[in-house]
Amino acid sequence: MTVELPTTGQIEAGTQVAPLARLRRYLRPLLGLLLPLALAAGWELTVWLGFSSGRLVPPPSKVFATIGELARSGELSRHIWVTLWRVASGFALGVIAGTIMGAISGYWGLARRLLDPTVQALRAIPSIAWVPLFILWLGIFETSKVALIAVGVFFPVYLGVMGAILSVDRKIVEVGRIFRLSGPAMIRRILLPAVLPAYVLALRVGLGLGWMFVVAAEFMGASEGLGYLLIDGQQLGKPAQIVAAIVIFAILGKATDWLLEIATAPLLRWQDAFSRQAGGA
Repeated sequence: MTVELPTTGQIEAGTQVAPLARLRRYLRPLLGLLLPLALAAGWELTVWLGFSSGRLVPPPSKVFATIGELARSGELSRHIWVTLWRVASGFALGVIAGTIMGAISGYWGLARRLLDPTVQALRAIPSIAWVPLFILWLGIFETSKVALIAVGVFFPVYLGVMGAILSVDRKIVEVGRIFRLSGPAMIRRILLPAVLPAYVLALRVGLGLGWMFVVAAEFMGASEGLGYLLIDGQQLGKPAQIVAAIVIFAILGKATDWLLEIATAPLLRWQDAFSRQAGGA
């Protein structure tokens, strides 16, 4: 029996491929920046060439100059932290309530028949319709704002958990019953792994709605937050400030979604999904 040893050329090729693969893995997320950067450069060029005055839709240079002014005054960091705190608090409350009620409705048929019609009816109510009611019940301060964000997060999490439990393969559950798994063991070893992919997706959808609802929440008499910057820019006729607030909303929303994706990635490492193969291409 002969053992073939790698040649020097194969070893050198392998050592060259590994750094290139790592470089591609690090650079791949930057591809997502190409489209917004191209659009920003195109609009900047349009204004610079005189095809548009840039008064109502200011060019990126003016928007980032406005962001720089707000950052130097310390005003921007204060507004960002206030908005982040509201989104985090509302997201936590909405996730807890949505997970518990979704799990109950998905696992227990009687609870689903009792709760789900009411939840579906409430889901159809526009976010702005909750504002006067929450102000009346909870006042105009932080509690009403956090409650409104929690409402926005609750519905996608509730639907994601309930739908994921209802879509668990019956054959897998029957295997658990054959092995005489107890109720907690059935949840931990069968239902929970089957539900996790849809649950993570529901969390990301809920987080996105939390950022949408925080704007409506900060319209409720807020004196701090990125939503306040939008209102202040509208009242004072500052389109650059409005666009700057929108850009910051987009950056923070994407950053938090990316952090949530990273935090939940270990929970889905067992998946042998097509997306992993496609992502490595």
